[in-house]
Amino acid sequence: MLKQEVVITNPGGLDGREVAMCVQTAGRFLAEIHLTDGVRRMNAKSIMGMMALGLAYGDTVTVETEGRDEEDALRAMTNFFEGK
Repeated sequence: MLKQEVVITNPGGLDGREVAMCVQTAGRFLAEIHLTDGVRRMNAKSIMGMMALGLAYGDTVTVETEGRDEEDALRAMTNFFEGK
């Protein structure tokens, strides 16, 4: 399992469009991908779970990946949240 903290740098946070893009990014990988905001842990491949997190600009989340392509998944999710 790999973990990395990231800060949401999208000025609008994660609204519906960005949540959908996040779920699509996570869906490209076989690895399990979860986000933790310090209180809740959600599956990054679940649009409802991601909406429930309500991530805003400046929030810090921990991305956790586990599985065959966990390194690539972690890199892609980190790049997504950091706006790269």
